[in-house]
Amino acid sequence: MTPPLTADEFFEWANRPENAGRRFELESGEVIEMPPPGLFHGVVCWLVGVVLSQYLFRRGRGFLSTNDAGLIVQRGPDTVRGPDLMLFLESQELDQITRKHTDQVPALVVEVFSPTDKPGRLNRRVAQYHGRGVPLVWVVFPEERTVNVYRPNEPPAVLDEAEELTGDGVLPDFRCRVSDLFRLPGKSSQVDGDVSPPVA
Repeated sequence: MTPPLTADEFFEWANRPENAGRRFELESGEVIEMPPPGLFHGVVCWLVGVVLSQYLFRRGRGFLSTNDAGLIVQRGPDTVRGPDLMLFLESQELDQITRKHTDQVPALVVEVFSPTDKPGRLNRRVAQYHGRGVPLVWVVFPEERTVNVYRPNEPPAVLDEAEELTGDGVLPDFRCRVSDLFRLPGKSSQVDGDVSPPVA
């Protein structure tokens, strides 16, 4: 029986040349291969990232991680998840950011729902993020144009395109309409025809 991998061992294994271009997570020390997302999923991740990036640059501090960077959510055995986006409020020098998976707790984790996702697995991921100390999790549903907002020990809030996302006491002064997360450059909002940039 193969012994469970640690987060560091998993990082080294996943970055071997023979694993280039493949996506993995670590579940209680066991490697799980993840299906590659489609273009639509990637575009929605980018649009969410644009809104969050504008917020951080206006705030003048913090940073955003994309591209399924590894977040260690459990130790002994180790579990490493690859959220679509992670937002950190702390200031940090670029050279100080770890090159490996992080155990630094983000203020916000965003997951963009894809056709291969299962509700049970998604709920487990959200519970793991909260268990690690993440205070705010968004699950974005692109087909429905909705966002589920998860806070620890609270039922999720389900917001549609016409409603407003706020920082929920976690992201100071953040707000945007849900429709802003699905707006391509030069395209008007389907809610009211507004073409102004997202407010954050």
